[in-house]
Amino acid sequence: MADKVDVVVVGAGPAGIACALTLARSGVETAVFERGEYPGAKNVMGGILFTNTLAKLIPDFREKAPLERPITRRKFFALNEKDALGVETQFSDNSKPPYNNNFSVLRARFDPWFAAQAEDAGAMILNETVVDDFLYDDNKKIIGVKSRREDGDLLCNCVVLADGVNSLLAKKAGLRSALNPKDFVLGVKMVLGLPEEKLRDRFGLETKDDGAAYEFFGAVTNNILGSGFLYTNLNSISIGLGVTLDSACKLGLRPYELLDKFMQHPNIRPLIKDAEPIEYSAHLIPEGGYHAMPHVFNDNILVCGDAASMVNTSLYHEGSNLAMESGYLAAKTVIQARGRGDYSAKSLMKYGELLGDSIVIKDLKKYERLPEFLHSSPHLFNNYLDLAIDLVKDYFTVDELAKGERQKLMFKKIWNRVSLMQLASDAYKSFRSFIWN
Repeated sequence: MADKVDVVVVGAGPAGIACALTLARSGVETAVFERGEYPGAKNVMGGILFTNTLAKLIPDFREKAPLERPITRRKFFALNEKDALGVETQFSDNSKPPYNNNFSVLRARFDPWFAAQAEDAGAMILNETVVDDFLYDDNKKIIGVKSRREDGDLLCNCVVLADGVNSLLAKKAGLRSALNPKDFVLGVKMVLGLPEEKLRDRFGLETKDDGAAYEFFGAVTNNILGSGFLYTNLNSISIGLGVTLDSACKLGLRPYELLDKFMQHPNIRPLIKDAEPIEYSAHLIPEGGYHAMPHVFNDNILVCGDAASMVNTSLYHEGSNLAMESGYLAAKTVIQARGRGDYSAKSLMKYGELLGDSIVIKDLKKYERLPEFLHSSPHLFNNYLDLAIDLVKDYFTVDELAKGERQKLMFKKIWNRVSLMQLASDAYKSFRSFIWN
């Protein structure tokens, strides 16, 4: 007879650990299966951790967690092959606790610490263990998991899937269909070491409590749907980019070659000069939004985090906080179900209700039109960005041409590149996708 616990959580990322921590604190016997050598060994994200849910779970995390820097300033750039057009935000309120809940982190440092909090609360974490399938009763209901361990079968009352973007278990459980490449971004990232003094001077950071986040659009991804990023850590830089998986496949793009090209851009090269490569990683990111979500509960099973496509695809790029919130709500649902002794779909339906009342679903629904709009409007990432750079460059050009003549030429350039109908259509679709719901 296989051993049994109350709950099995698959995956020790932000969603899985938030769930396990909440369960363990309530006295629920919980086992977490993590396929990596340790939590964070295989977990990849750009580098910004949004901590609003973490603050609920561990109020004093800022004093204890291995964070890198609070993000106190942000810059957004449109790039062509040689030029850049940008805007910077720096708000005084974001330069003091809680720092707008934005921190740069290195997952190989943060995740083991977060997992240790769950272990201290009583959760059992089993590293280097892949879960391949479920155990079923005679009625085909899930009653446990099969893992690649000696005596790897483990019975449980409920399974929480937090096993990442390509959740084969969610598919085996009949909760999602085959993955669609257009719903995913292929991200590549490098961590580059740079002495703290150089890093602070280069990015204008006064103290360890200052940090910068840069985002790049346009030529950085060969003018296809995607973006690049650069985040400052304590003594390193996280730099990378993401492109839609369908575009990468269709165009035969090699993301590491795009990253090399990005790092050689004249506006990027000075920022990473003399930095030493420390780490290279690649990862799929679910960016299909609300309509790409699987069914998130059934008899004896729940799905959260990236496995449920819970990533906000707008400029916010929020994923870590939605993952933690969903894991926390999954745990709350299981605790209530345990109290009733009922883990049926009808009982676990509470998870859907809690999600619907949370920022997770509210934000995903807010931007539900955005993924389709971006996929259907590739010109946003070439024609408009290039035009914006050209127009601003023209506006500030000083030569023998009178300013009135210069501005007439600028308007002519606009009408030659974008029809009034196209401009009106894109403005309307942008308003519907970004603002009006």
